Amino acid sequence: QVQLVESGGGSVQAGGSLRLSCAASTSLFSFKAMGWYRQAPGKQRELVARITAGGITDYSDSVQGRFTISRDRALNTMYLRMNNLRPDDTGVYSCNAALGAYQIWGQGTQVTVSS
Repeated sequence: QVQLVESGGGSVQAGGSLRLSCAASTSLFSFKAMGWYRQAPGKQRELVARITAGGITDYSDSVQGRFTISRDRALNTMYLRMNNLRPDDTGVYSCNAALGAYQIWGQGTQVTVSS
């Protein structure tokens, strides 16, 4: 059973930075694409950033220029570097991977940004 485990969440003040990690229980070569999603209180889950098997990245307008998605295939880990955090970045961040016809989800990690 393929698993994704997030870490690196926490509480920071506005303007601060965090780096989230998503460790996979299998090689990242198995996935067609991987991404980070977040769900803010009272809102629907939204895609924050995505990286394809070929390394093409895509970001939501709200994080473009502040967040960077990356991966280390040797460590089977995907990252989300978040800079210049804002209060509206607060939410539960979950990693996702497309494995064939299946979508694999991590358990999520909380990010709280205070003003």
